Amino acid sequence: MSCLPVPQPVSIEPMPGYDPYSAALHGVMAGELREMRDMLERLAEVLVADPHFAACHIEQLQSFDYLIQHADECMNLLERIAAGEDLLGAIGQVRLGAVQDRLRVALQGC
Repeated sequence: MSCLPVPQPVSIEPMPGYDPYSAALHGVMAGELREMRDMLERLAEVLVADPHFAACHIEQLQSFDYLIQHADECMNLLERIAAGEDLLGAIGQVRLGAVQDRLRVALQGC
């Protein structure tokens, strides 16, 4: 009988800072944003259908378009992160410059 070293058990603890629920949460939050975006689109369609209302409030109605785009960008960002893309790469794909800038500034404080 030989004296072979006994293998040490491999640690199965997560890496520091790793949250096993974050991908699921990011995916769920993206779905919530998708639902809000869809509701905004439906509301905007109802309001634009009234020509008098649309003519009187065209500038305010343009806010719906921005909100829909903003929700899309946040939703897409969360989906990219949930899929495992690194944060900086995911943020770099945000098409609304002001949103991308705010996200980058927020990360600078970390």
